[in-house]
Amino acid sequence: MQTRLLSSEDVTEHTTIADVVDAVEDAFAAYARGDVQMPAKSYIDLPQYNGDFRSMPAYMDAGGWDAAAVKWVNVHPDNEAHFELPTVMGTIIYSDPRNAFPLALLDGTTITRMRTGAAAAVATRHLAREDATSLGLVGAGTQAYAQLEAIATVRDIDEVVVTDVDPEAVAAFVATFENDYDVRDGSIEEAANCDVLSTLTPVEEPIVNEVGPNTHVNAMGADAEGKHEIADAVLDEATIVIDDYEQCTHSGEINVPWNEGMLDDEDIYAELGDIVTDATPGRGEPDGPEGVTVFDSTGLAIQDVAASHVAYEQAEAVDAGTLFSLVGTEI
Repeated sequence: MQTRLLSSEDVTEHTTIADVVDAVEDAFAAYARGDVQMPAKSYIDLPQYNGDFRSMPAYMDAGGWDAAAVKWVNVHPDNEAHFELPTVMGTIIYSDPRNAFPLALLDGTTITRMRTGAAAAVATRHLAREDATSLGLVGAGTQAYAQLEAIATVRDIDEVVVTDVDPEAVAAFVATFENDYDVRDGSIEEAANCDVLSTLTPVEEPIVNEVGPNTHVNAMGADAEGKHEIADAVLDEATIVIDDYEQCTHSGEINVPWNEGMLDDEDIYAELGDIVTDATPGRGEPDGPEGVTVFDSTGLAIQDVAASHVAYEQAEAVDAGTLFSLVGTEI
């Protein structure tokens, strides 16, 4: 048996984002049913290198398929200056649950980008108005591209407003999509007035102070204690949906007002998996949420497993990537 090596280019070229969205939705459903094993993310701190390693293992039974993987990811802020390397890099080992054979070694950075966009798309599918056509993006980095590509698979997006502190990043984003959408540079206020808003920044002081009366917000930027993009007043009035209780209250968008006592359990409407499985109604359903909705996304290892499953299966179908002997199979 051989392992399939899938580079960033392999994953990007052969992985269909709509299928990743559906697989990530399956992952949220499995999580709600209790059909996953997902130990807490573990850390190895390396202060001498101003960095850390993080491991994210998970197994999920999606009903029609099951899969297991572990992501080994780092955060080294000095990498670009000292080594001409990205701050964040990831590698995923995707294994066969039946016998533990490593089916694939994948570029985890690309998988993370795709699964994060897919999570926002799943939330948008269940929480945004059916007739939503405009998307606001606060932040024009790599994840902005994934947000548009994924969300456009669940809503008929035609207008995109993007804003960033880096005008060159905005110009590059607009140039990429100007032939496909009515895309333009705008203010945070203009982006926040769209039907769907995705916030993608690492700020610790809120920058979105008001949104449209029926806007669905994907709060994607907060991934550590103290990060906070959306004003407390907006969160206080919104219907809040989270991906995971422990992660969101500790390091998600709600972590700051939660620790200050402004939000508590009664302010959380549901976990996204409960809505996906119809245990709790989504927008447009009887007794479902109206007005502003906020999805607090911190990222789950099962999303990496789901996206890796799609990447591997689609690469296998066309024999993409490189086969190599990683594990000796002689007994």
